[in-house]
Amino acid sequence: MDAASVSLAPCNPLCIMRTLQEIQATLQVAKVDPAELQPLVQCLSFSDSFSSEDYCLLELDDTLCKYIESGQSLTIRGDMDEHAVLCSEDKTYDLKIADTSNMLLIIPDCKTPDQLTSDLSTDHLIHCQIYGFAKSYWELKRSRPKLKKLKKLLMENQYEGPFSEKERSSTYPKYTKEDLMETIQASEQEIMQQLQLIHACRIEGYWRILEFDYEMKLLSHVIQLVDSESWSFSKIPLTICLQELELLEPRQMIEHCLNCYGKRYTDEAGEVFYALNEDEVCKSNALMLLRNAVKFNLSEFEEVWQQSVPEGMSTRLDQLKGVALVDRNSRPQVIFQLNVEDLPESTQDRFNSLFNIRAKWTEEDISPYIRGLCAEKQTIGTLLTKYARSSMQNGVKVFSSRRPV
Repeated sequence: MDAASVSLAPCNPLCIMRTLQEIQATLQVAKVDPAELQPLVQCLSFSDSFSSEDYCLLELDDTLCKYIESGQSLTIRGDMDEHAVLCSEDKTYDLKIADTSNMLLIIPDCKTPDQLTSDLSTDHLIHCQIYGFAKSYWELKRSRPKLKKLKKLLMENQYEGPFSEKERSSTYPKYTKEDLMETIQASEQEIMQQLQLIHACRIEGYWRILEFDYEMKLLSHVIQLVDSESWSFSKIPLTICLQELELLEPRQMIEHCLNCYGKRYTDEAGEVFYALNEDEVCKSNALMLLRNAVKFNLSEFEEVWQQSVPEGMSTRLDQLKGVALVDRNSRPQVIFQLNVEDLPESTQDRFNSLFNIRAKWTEEDISPYIRGLCAEKQTIGTLLTKYARSSMQNGVKVFSSRRPV
């Protein structure tokens, strides 16, 4: 017990409350000097509703405590075959049980030393009731959101345009935001960010991912219109664009395409414009070329790739970080699609998969595929030190597996 406050053993089952005189007598028998203790004495007894089954303790840090105190809520997510996680509005935490050798008593009215007032000049006695106990508690550890399942679910029913939609069976699964939040082990904010990253679109209340060819068709319509109107790729007027293309595709789809591949802004007159992102447009064209090829001769690919993008845009291999990989050791050099989204989510499985693909990696090549694994305040260097072995090859530092693969 903390010497700042005297807390006696629980009263007998009849809950007979001890008097201050009885407590003083007990201290005298125990040869404890009352002057060394705080004048407040807390006498414990079992509540009539005492239970060891109704309580579960959760350890929260200051940030989460303030989050709860402000009226916000925390949600536990996970299917029956998944390890449970706890989510706030914008963060995800792993839940783990921590056992303790000490008995944890649940006493709502008990005072801690820092809660005692300094004006206690005489002995005080208060009675506190024990409502339950626990031998373990839940620990929280900040974790990465588990988002791989999100794209997998949406890929079950890709959106191929309004005409194809009419022919589709109603049995194909569709998911609202609430459905996804029930299923995906991530916070609401992390789910919404991932939906934006994978170019998902909300159609008639359901989140859908566009079929790749249909998405490329939408982008092609926009680029052809820009070319025919001699617009700048950095200044595409939204209103005119929608008016010109609405006979070909729904306005919602055209605007969604602009949001995926451009940045929205408003000029001084209040008119809305979009500036196309050159890197995103070039990347999508590269994926279109690579999606049906196992491996592509690098020099031929770079030539065809540059020819495929709109005039005025320039292709660069660094636009493909995280979606394609160049093998410079083969003769001739080749490039093939390797999307980070298709790799395992767990750190060890991710490294195992990468070392199965290639035995030795430079830091430049492997970084796009492991950057998302870094925890808070963790760098790619520390991650490589833990999960890979470094060596020198032809004067270049490379990383290989720490275990046989």
